[in-house]
Amino acid sequence: QLQLVESGGGLVQPGGSLRLSCEASRFTLDSYTIGWFRQAPGKEREGVSCISRNADHTTYADSVKGRFTISRDRAKNTVYLQMNSLEPEDTAVYYCSADHVARCWSNIDPKWFLDVWGQGTPVTVSL
Repeated sequence: QLQLVESGGGLVQPGGSLRLSCEASRFTLDSYTIGWFRQAPGKEREGVSCISRNADHTTYADSVKGRFTISRDRAKNTVYLQMNSLEPEDTAVYYCSADHVARCWSNIDPKWFLDVWGQGTPVTVSL
């Protein structure tokens, strides 16, 4: 069974930083587009960032542009989401997903990511 495991979430003060990791188990991420998503309480899941298979194309939600950076480490079979200048509005459970068909469009729609989802890691931005 293909698995993705997110880690790196936690409690951070406004203005702080976190780096989330998305590690694959039992498959390699090289052939997959990877998306990061988040879901806040009472809200729908939304796309945050996306990275193409060969990492030559990345996209970001407008709300995180200039603050978040997505990257791949092929040797570690892991995708990262570096989150800087965190705001209380970034509080959510963050999920990564891999899909071999999805593309990184400007609208990072979770409905296009069907192959594998992680269990999520919570991020809380608060004083």
